[in-house]
Amino acid sequence: MFLSARSGGLQPNNSETLMKKKILIVDDEVNIGLLLSKFLTRGGFEVANAISGVSALEILSRETFDLILCDYRLHDTDGREILIKVKESYPSTYVIIITGYSDIKLAVELIKLGAFDYITKPLYPDEILNTINKAFESQKTLAEVEIRPKTKDVEAYEAEYVNYGEYIDGQSEASSKLLKQIQLIAPTSYSVILTGKSGTGKECIAKTIHLNSLRRDKPFVAMDCGSLTKELAGSEFFGHEKGAFTGALFTKIGHFEQANGGTLFLDEVGNLSYEIQATLLRAVQERKIKRIGSTKEIELDVRIIVATNENLADNIAKGTFREDLFHRFNEFSIHLPSLKERGNDILLFANNFLAVANLELNKKIRGFSEGVKKCFLNYSWPGNIRELRNVIRRLALLTEGNVIQVDVLPLELLNYVRNYDKEKTVTLIKPKLEDKSKDLKNAAQKAEYDAILNVLMKVNFNKTKAAQILKIDRKTLYNKMKAIKLDGPAQSDYS
Repeated sequence: MFLSARSGGLQPNNSETLMKKKILIVDDEVNIGLLLSKFLTRGGFEVANAISGVSALEILSRETFDLILCDYRLHDTDGREILIKVKESYPSTYVIIITGYSDIKLAVELIKLGAFDYITKPLYPDEILNTINKAFESQKTLAEVEIRPKTKDVEAYEAEYVNYGEYIDGQSEASSKLLKQIQLIAPTSYSVILTGKSGTGKECIAKTIHLNSLRRDKPFVAMDCGSLTKELAGSEFFGHEKGAFTGALFTKIGHFEQANGGTLFLDEVGNLSYEIQATLLRAVQERKIKRIGSTKEIELDVRIIVATNENLADNIAKGTFREDLFHRFNEFSIHLPSLKERGNDILLFANNFLAVANLELNKKIRGFSEGVKKCFLNYSWPGNIRELRNVIRRLALLTEGNVIQVDVLPLELLNYVRNYDKEKTVTLIKPKLEDKSKDLKNAAQKAEYDAILNVLMKVNFNKTKAAQILKIDRKTLYNKMKAIKLDGPAQSDYS
């Protein structure tokens, strides 16, 4: 049989919430369509049938449906094409695809295109109802957030955007774009992937999203996945019962359960092993868990935000990250700009961190000298916001006066900026050598210039060291620099 009895058979769902929902069944096998229609009608749904892709689209042009249950194989088209057309014209309508075989690649493609879920044949009544129920529960959650009449809590949210701690709303184009994305996604329950280089403030952004959501009064639980082992993964994610394994002396509540009702933040999710990803997939997909050593299922209402500094698309191509898990996470993604990309916002961040450091150290440092500001704006900040915060704390500790001066800057920052300044100045005085491909003298002069400049840059324009590396004496080096008009940069103004 196509519809098989299992775990209680054809038990209708009499929920008042579901009775009002309209479902369109698209299947070119008339008997299957009628059987599904009768079953779902008894369950309290309003049901219509279509026996082809063309008739389905014609019905959709006249009526609005909450959900479409569509067979993948149709005589005039397939479920993929129906899905694409439905999502283009009726984006709020949920689509569940019925397929005759379990194909993970096909499933991933369908979910990526916008399908809520897929069901494999033979069809079981409880599986059909559970999948439809999940779709409408998801629809109800979004309606509560986006459509329901405004309560005092919602009005309070809209009136005040909460900025978490160290994260500052910048004025640069990159920061403005980031802020708009946070304000757009925060009120929903969408899962979010945060990408960006190490130190760009991914956890701060995750907390800001949480504090600007309707879950703001519920837990925010952060979990570092970077060093999670296979042996510990189950217990850390889902918890365990006392005596579940050797050494389990107490019952432990896992991170998913701790975050129930609120937000779970999974940091460095790209470092999870493939095996751990498999254990995570069901919890993310079903929003149900079982503690290790327990048979009781725990229902979850948790928003998931994940962060990575890796390219998950590349990891999928390499086979180190599950594509189906990626698409479960990727309901929305935000890329965090590097600190260098935020331009003058660097000084806003610096002033904020200085205010915090003043409180920590009980100091009254007013700000930074112009030289320090120039250093900040020209430095590359490979450690991003985290590096800036640590630098400011160190400078505040070392500063005895009211203004932070260049002489307390760390050497790595000073050396980088000085080399940047020298490279910029040297570029201005670089001789204009004529492009004569057959002129051996000109080619030799250019090669000599490049070789000397490269060595000078490596040794921070220390001519003694440069001469040693080039295996010539200092006088010869000076003469060669003069001959090719490489006199060196002017004095830096970073003091």
